[in-house]
Amino acid sequence: MRQVVLDTETTGLHVHDGHRIIEVGCVELINRKLTGKQFHQYINPQREVEAGALAIHGITDVFLQDKPLFMHISQELMDFLQGAELIIHNAPFDIAFINHELSLTKKSWKPVTDYCRVIDTLQLARQLHAGQRNSLDALCKRYSIDNSRRELHGALLDAYLLAHVYLAMTGGQGSLFDTRSENPGNHVEAKENKKIVTQKKYALHVHLATPEELTEHENYLQNMAKQIKCRWLD
Repeated sequence: MRQVVLDTETTGLHVHDGHRIIEVGCVELINRKLTGKQFHQYINPQREVEAGALAIHGITDVFLQDKPLFMHISQELMDFLQGAELIIHNAPFDIAFINHELSLTKKSWKPVTDYCRVIDTLQLARQLHAGQRNSLDALCKRYSIDNSRRELHGALLDAYLLAHVYLAMTGGQGSLFDTRSENPGNHVEAKENKKIVTQKKYALHVHLATPEELTEHENYLQNMAKQIKCRWLD
């Protein structure tokens, strides 16, 4: 199974305000293992970076001046993503920006979800850790993942951290909480025809007690019943 963990940095928060992608970082997983293969590119957005965004990622207009336009890296990016299962934290944000950039190329690109299935780790984290903080930093702390190098946001570093978070969330007890059903609240409402999903099903192996263990348990309950009133034995 090929998966790609993806993150972007942008000039601002809202794509409908004309903000653009300035960095894309992707790392590859094959059968839940990092392969070392990655895609990373800074991009000239042809507009200024907002002060609020600059404070988050530290990527300046001067730094971006000589970087390629998105249209010049779009084919290489989509070749890397093609057919993979994408893992993204707050997927609707990144997917909306990528789809907008693809539309600006004036090429015959379809929405990203026509090429890839998408898992939103933010929605997955909210299911597993309801009522708790589920930012990438909070999840790194919760799963004991070293993010000490993350003084500023960076797409490639964040993709690597998210890969480790995702593997931790889906590799242990988290797999017991597969709440996907007909409840539409467990899926991200997005323009991409609800193709962004929050998690996937895992086989749960059930180990049955042996006859000897059942006998020992029954004897334990009978001995307990002699000492106290056990309503579950009535």
